[in-house]
Amino acid sequence: MIQIEGIEGLPEVGAGDDIAELVARSGVKVADGDILVVTSKIVSKAEGRVRQGESRAEAIEEETERVVARRGDLVIAETRHGFVMAAAGVDASNTEPGTILLLPEDSDASARRIRAGIRERLGADVGVIVSDTFGRPWRHGLTDLAIGAAGVRPLEDHRGQSDPYGNPLNATVTALIDEIAAAAELAKGKLAGIPIAIVRGLPHLITETDGPGITALLRPAGDDLFRHGSADVVYA
Repeated sequence: MIQIEGIEGLPEVGAGDDIAELVARSGVKVADGDILVVTSKIVSKAEGRVRQGESRAEAIEEETERVVARRGDLVIAETRHGFVMAAAGVDASNTEPGTILLLPEDSDASARRIRAGIRERLGADVGVIVSDTFGRPWRHGLTDLAIGAAGVRPLEDHRGQSDPYGNPLNATVTALIDEIAAAAELAKGKLAGIPIAIVRGLPHLITETDGPGITALLRPAGDDLFRHGSADVVYA
């Protein structure tokens, strides 16, 4: 059985705060095999990725490695991390007025630090996922995806197996950490002030090492059929 519990009552996170320490102080029970899903916004705040009085448009330009599509003020961009997302991940929500948040410099490294901190303070061997909100082509609505991970198997490769009818699976690779990130958002929510959720019941996905992190999910440019985005960019 899979259980998801949001950690309530955490204080506002500021630069220099230790997220693992905040979890330890919360009093919530953390056990071997749990997976902590941490909203990237508090990681950005803890790591000082907050800008005051800076133009959001300028920040988007600085964080953009490649523009995929643009329409009016909306920019879909690839960041230097390899993520394709709106506004290059620059966000003005859930932060004080007049400030904007940038993505963590290296969310895999952030996840590794949190994982090591939980092991040190609580003696628990857990997995950690750093999540952020993404839109999706061809579908309305947003969902959370993983942008960093440590100690969690990122993918489940079913290629070479057969379904119950005997049909071979030739292309089925499940993005496990994305599925966990999206499920955890049901417990965190966007407005409830709950930035961390604990997912229980998936101990078989915990790995002894930190693992490859988000790198395993990033599609190489040569395999990306939609790399050039909309006709707006192609013709430009």
